[in-house]
Amino acid sequence: MRLDKYLKASRLIKRRTLAKSACDSGRVLIGGRAAKAGADVKEGDEITVLFGNGELVAKVLSLRESVRKEDAALMYEIISGRRNSN
Repeated sequence: MRLDKYLKASRLIKRRTLAKSACDSGRVLIGGRAAKAGADVKEGDEITVLFGNGELVAKVLSLRESVRKEDAALMYEIISGRRNSN
C-alpha cells in the first residue's frame, strides 16, 4: 500500500494531500529513512511522523484500503509520542 494512502486510512494524518505534502517535505520516515508518498508500506514497518512540536513513531499492524473511524487505530501501534485527538 502507498504510504500516503496508509497515513490517510489509519488517520495518522487526516487528509491524503497533507500526507503527500508531509512525505514530500521529508517529515515522514520509514525505518529511519525519509520516504516518498508512493513508498510501499508493509506490516511490521516503523513509521515516524515529524510534527511541528514533536514526533510520532508507530508500527504498522495491518493494511486496509478503507476502515471505519473507530477501527483505524487498530492498523498501528504507537511506539513513542502521541497521536492528536482532533
